[in-house]
Amino acid sequence: MEENLTFPVYKVEEILAFLRSDVLAGPESRNFTKSDIVPTPKPDSIQRLYMRILQLVFGFRPDCHYMMPVNENIQHPLIYEGILPIASIYLRMCQFLPMCHVYDFQMNDLLNPKAKRTIFILCGIMNFLHFRNLRREIYLDHLQGYKSAVEKSQSIAKGINEAELKITKLTTIPPQQQAEFKELSSAVTDLHHAMSQESQAVNSINEEIAQLKSEHAEKTLKLNNKKVDLATLKEDQARLKSLIVESPEELRNEKEKMKETVKKIKQSIEKTNVNLVELQNKIQGSIKCQEEFQSFYKLQLDLQGGMEKMNSLIAEVDSNISDVVERQRKDLKNMSTDETQYKRAVGMKMDKKTKLQIRRQKKQEVKDQQVQIMFGECNQVQDKREDVLKQIKQVIDENQQVKAKLQFLTECCSNETAKAQALYDSLMGVLEQYHERLARHAEKSIERKM
Repeated sequence: MEENLTFPVYKVEEILAFLRSDVLAGPESRNFTKSDIVPTPKPDSIQRLYMRILQLVFGFRPDCHYMMPVNENIQHPLIYEGILPIASIYLRMCQFLPMCHVYDFQMNDLLNPKAKRTIFILCGIMNFLHFRNLRREIYLDHLQGYKSAVEKSQSIAKGINEAELKITKLTTIPPQQQAEFKELSSAVTDLHHAMSQESQAVNSINEEIAQLKSEHAEKTLKLNNKKVDLATLKEDQARLKSLIVESPEELRNEKEKMKETVKKIKQSIEKTNVNLVELQNKIQGSIKCQEEFQSFYKLQLDLQGGMEKMNSLIAEVDSNISDVVERQRKDLKNMSTDETQYKRAVGMKMDKKTKLQIRRQKKQEVKDQQVQIMFGECNQVQDKREDVLKQIKQVIDENQQVKAKLQFLTECCSNETAKAQALYDSLMGVLEQYHERLARHAEKSIERKM
C-alpha cells in the first residue's frame, strides 16, 4: 500500500503540530497529545478528531452526528443512540477520504484503530488540507484580481462616459449663444460665398490679363520683327538703289505697299494702346478688389484663429480621450486574455474534477454496495434483536402474570393466616377458660376430699 501512495507519510510530531494548529482549537488542541495516536490510538480521541476534520471541510457540526433523521419512521430510536454517531462518522469519512486518495476506510478504523493505519489516514487528510489551503489562496488571489479588473473596467467605462460627456459639452453650443453662433455662421458662409465669387471674378480677370499680355507680347514680337524686316528692307533698298536703276511705276507700287504696311502697323499699335488703357483700368479695379479681399481675408483669418483654437482644444481632448481609450482597450485586451487563460485553467480543472468525480462515483458505488450489504446485515441483526425483544417482552409479561398470581396468593394466604390466627386466638381463649374451669373443679374436688 505504501509503494502506491500519492502523498508523503509524515512524522507523528508533524501530524500532531498540524492538527493542533489547523484543525483543533482551544482546550482540544492542548489536550490532544502524541499518546492519543501512538502506540495505541484512543478511539474516543480519534472519533472526535474525525468530527473536527469533517466540521472543517464540510461544516458538519459534531452535534449533527447524534441527530436521528426525522424523515424516516424509525421504531425504538433509543436502540440507535449508541451506534448513531459512529455510523454517521463512518458514512461521512467514506465520502471524504476518497478525496484524500484513501479508498479502504473501514469501521474498524473507528472502533479499534491501529497506529500505522491511523497515521496513514491522517497523512492523506493532512496532504488534502495542505492542497486545499494552497488552492484556496490561489483562488482568492484570482478572485481578488478579477474583482480589481472588474473595478478597473468599470472605472475605465466611467472615464469614457465622462470624456464623452465633456466632448458633447464642448461640441454643443449653449442656448444663450446659439443665436449669435447662427449669425456668425451665416455671416461666415456669406463671406465664403462672396469671397468665392470675388476670387472667381479675380481669377477670370487675371486670366484675361494674362491672355492680353500674351497677345501684346506676341504683337510686340511681330512689330519688332517687322521693324527688323523693314530695316533690312530699307538697307536692301538702299543697296539695290545704288546698284539698280528702277522704273518709277515700280517705285510707286512699292511705296504704296510700304504705306499700307505702315498704316496697318499704326492701327495695330493704336489697338494695343486702347487695350493697354483698358487693362490699366481693370488692374486698378482689381487692386481695389484685392484691398477689399484683404480686409475680408483678415476677418476670415480672425475667424479661422478662433476656429483653430476650438479645433486645437477639441483635438487635445480627442487625443487625451484616444490615449485613454487605447490604454483602456489594451487593459481590456489584457483582461480578456487573462480571463481566457483563467477560463482555460478552470476548464482544465473542471475536466480533471469530472474525471476524479467519475472515479470517485465508481468507488463510491462500490462503497455504497458494501454499505448496503452492511446495512442489510444490520437489518438482519435488527430483526433478530426485535425477535429477542419480543421474547423478552413475552418473558416479562409472564413474569408479571406470575407476580400477579403470587401477589394474589400472598393476599389469600395472608387472609387465611389472619383467619387461622383469629381461630387460634379464639381457641386459646377457650382453652384458657377450660383450664381455669378444670383448675377450679380440681380445687373444689380437693377441698371436698379433705
